[in-house]
Amino acid sequence: DRNHDVPPDYAEELAHVLANTFSRGGNVVIPAFSVGRTQEMLYYLRKIKQDKMLSSFQNFEVYVDSPLAVEATSIFNANVSECFRETDLEMIRSGVNPIQFPGLRTSVTSDESRAINLDKHPKVIISASGMCEAGRIRHHLKHNLWRPECTVVFVGYQVPGTLGHTLLNGAGEVKLFGETIQVRAEILNLPGISGHADREHLTAWVQSMKVMPKRIFVVHGEDAVTDEFAAHLSEVTGAEAAAPYSGDIYDLTRNVCVVYGSRKRAEKKAKKRSGSSVFERLLAAGERLIAVIHKNREG
Repeated sequence: DRNHDVPPDYAEELAHVLANTFSRGGNVVIPAFSVGRTQEMLYYLRKIKQDKMLSSFQNFEVYVDSPLAVEATSIFNANVSECFRETDLEMIRSGVNPIQFPGLRTSVTSDESRAINLDKHPKVIISASGMCEAGRIRHHLKHNLWRPECTVVFVGYQVPGTLGHTLLNGAGEVKLFGETIQVRAEILNLPGISGHADREHLTAWVQSMKVMPKRIFVVHGEDAVTDEFAAHLSEVTGAEAAAPYSGDIYDLTRNVCVVYGSRKRAEKKAKKRSGSSVFERLLAAGERLIAVIHKNREG
């Protein structure tokens, strides 16, 4: 339901964030999807180093901490000429890899991941998942969110209900691994970095089809957005477009909806906390041990 603005110079914006954070002695933590977004951030970080945008911190290190992201980056590196834009080919022909640079580190094992937070030097940490719902990024948030000198930079859309969305909307504290973590780090969003086509591009893609579909189903997006975009496609392409809801049944041979499902919005169920988390089991074991100690006071 929107058109993307002309992309700003993300390298310049990111360099500004890095300079401010490094001058405070903090880390820049970037939650990023392993395929595509991580490599895009490496592209901008390489540009920052290559163009010497951070003269005072030119030797800063960048850690990619995600086994999947490391594998994906290896595939990009092995297929550089196929993975980058025409405008980058001249740079590639001159021997420059768009996503490789001095100071780039990768971690695959758990020990390598833990070692990142033992290093006290200011650095960039790129880790998955992009919405902070799982993966190693949650460990890096645990170690950096409470530090006012650090910055967490979001570079992708955060779905409501995710930890990423909660942080972007000003949460003062969050729970990670059974612990309450105070949010003192600077939380930033770099809008506009999107791997998706916008309204204009999607419309042009449909209009370019040599044979217009008899019906178009819009199935990805929030309810109001899919309804609106389906109506838009019907108007501009002449094709019948619909955003089906759960329970809708279509007869494709006759191109009609034969059953309409409920339009009532489903309430998201609150996550039920399991009583058997590692922290809770450890706490229970500790209480049992204290009880045994007291019982054997005179022993």
